[in-house]
Amino acid sequence: MSLRSPLGRVLGRGAAGEGTSHWWQQRVTAIALIPLALWFITGLLRRHAAMYVEIYDWLSRPWPALLATLLVLTLAWHSKLGVQVVIEDYVHGKGAKTALLLLSAYLHAIAALACVLALLRLALNS
Repeated sequence: MSLRSPLGRVLGRGAAGEGTSHWWQQRVTAIALIPLALWFITGLLRRHAAMYVEIYDWLSRPWPALLATLLVLTLAWHSKLGVQVVIEDYVHGKGAKTALLLLSAYLHAIAALACVLALLRLALNS
């Protein structure tokens, strides 16, 4: 006997109604990070002995700036989702859980915004 509603069983969702969505977002961002991270690492390795100016020139071009921005946003979202799961699973106090989830969301947003603004500044200054 299950306490879940028939609709809940059909949709495969948890009590909060967002378990499946969260799981898919985590997987999709992980898959998106593979080519983005490989591109970024390859780009840096090509410039392993490069000076600051060469890396600056590379990231100030439109396509590398766009791909780096996608990398930063995808990485921030993927990290936020992962940290959220850890907090929900291992923090048991309701107040502490809420505070940590809010703190995590704000810190991830601030870090992503700072990176995007830095990349935007690079792209617009060249």
